Amino acid sequence: MSLENSLEERLHKTTQTDDRLPDSPRGIHAVVAALRGLQAGFVATLIMTAFRLPIMRSLPPSANFWAMYVGSGDTNDYPGIGLILHLLYGTTSGALFGSLFALLSAERSIEAEQRGIVWGSVFGMVLSVFGTQVVLNELLDTQLEADELTLFHAGHLVYGISLGAWVGSRTEGTENVDTEYDYK
Repeated sequence: MSLENSLEERLHKTTQTDDRLPDSPRGIHAVVAALRGLQAGFVATLIMTAFRLPIMRSLPPSANFWAMYVGSGDTNDYPGIGLILHLLYGTTSGALFGSLFALLSAERSIEAEQRGIVWGSVFGMVLSVFGTQVVLNELLDTQLEADELTLFHAGHLVYGISLGAWVGSRTEGTENVDTEYDYK
C-alpha cells in the first residue's frame, strides 16, 4: 500500500459516513507530496554531498554559517554541524519541491520521471543561485573562485536531478508497477 493510499484511508476512517471526502483531495495530495519530497530531499542531499565532498576544498557553507552566527570559532571546528545543517536544508527543500511538483499541471504529456528530472534540475539551479547570491555573498560575505563556483553549481544540479528523479518516479503509476511498465 502506498503512503498516499494509507493516508487517504486514515482520513476516510476519521470522517463521518455522511462527510465524504473527494476521491483525491488536493490537501491530502499536497501533504503526501511534501512527505515524498522529504524522503527525496534526504536522498538527494546524500547524493549531492557524496558528489561534493571529494572534489570541493571546503565544507558546505552551512559550517561557515554556524561559525559566523551561532558558534565561536573557525569553520573547521564545525564539520559535523555543517553537514547536519546541510542535510536539514536539503531535506526541507525537498519537501518544498515535492509540494510544488504536485501542484504542477503543465506538461502532463511527458512522464512524471521526465518532468521530475527537468523541474528538479531547475529547482536545484534556483537553490544554487540563491546559495551563491544570498547565503554566500550577502550573509557570509564570501566569493567563490570560478572553479569552486562551477563545482558548487554542479553539486546543486546533481541534487536537483536526484530530487526530481526520486519524486517523479514515485508520483504517478506506482500503485501497479507491473502494469505501468509491463515488467514480466
